[in-house]
Amino acid sequence: MACCGGCCGTNKGSSSGMGWALIGVAAGAAMLIAAVGAGQADDSKKPPAATAPGKEPGKMAPPTEKPAVENDKDKQPAAKSPLDVKVQTIDGKESDLAQYKGKVVVIVNVASRCGFTEQYAGLQALYEKHKDAGLVVLGFPANDFNGQEPGTNLEIAEFCASKFNVTFPMFEKVSVKGEGMHPLYKVLTSQPAPLGGEPKWNFTKFVIDREGKLVARFDADKKYVRSKELEPELVKKVEELVAGKATGDPAAREPKKDTEKK
Repeated sequence: MACCGGCCGTNKGSSSGMGWALIGVAAGAAMLIAAVGAGQADDSKKPPAATAPGKEPGKMAPPTEKPAVENDKDKQPAAKSPLDVKVQTIDGKESDLAQYKGKVVVIVNVASRCGFTEQYAGLQALYEKHKDAGLVVLGFPANDFNGQEPGTNLEIAEFCASKFNVTFPMFEKVSVKGEGMHPLYKVLTSQPAPLGGEPKWNFTKFVIDREGKLVARFDADKKYVRSKELEPELVKKVEELVAGKATGDPAAREPKKDTEKK
């Protein structure tokens, strides 16, 4: 079939246009490939990025741990005796308990608003009676039981002096139980039972012999609530130690049984 001039002309123009378009696309692709190749060539000249040990490429490196901070406490050797610990006096001065080695020591956690607070008087009397023979009582205020020692160190010191005429050494308020336990009480409470363990209440007495060993413990007895009287077993133990009649051996502290027939 003959073709009309208009149709044939149109088809020819379309073919020519498509040809030029294809040539243009091919040229653009070549330029793009050349550019990518150039970029790859430049990157190949760069040294590879450093990868942290144990790190896979493309992943964040794990945070590095900070070295442990060393402090003076870490450098101190572990206390073998309660008297190897340094403390603060109630007026804020550093005190080394080693100064009491060679003495009979009673360490007691005290409180100003407790049912046993009157035992301040009993402790002061015991101290005055035997201090010349080598007894010392060390008072450590603590607010661990029902908030019964809420005062500041200054208020506690004034209370003890004005109400009970306390002259035995008093120290700053501490914690005697739980996570915030003072280092002294960590040593005391870490001892094997029945000597160790946290104080059950205020006015628990830990007794240390002249060799610096913890040899006895007396929790406050409910029989002596609101009384200045101390536990008789405590008084007896202190008198034995002061007189040199008791040692760290439990068997040596027990009176001999009378085995004679009557």
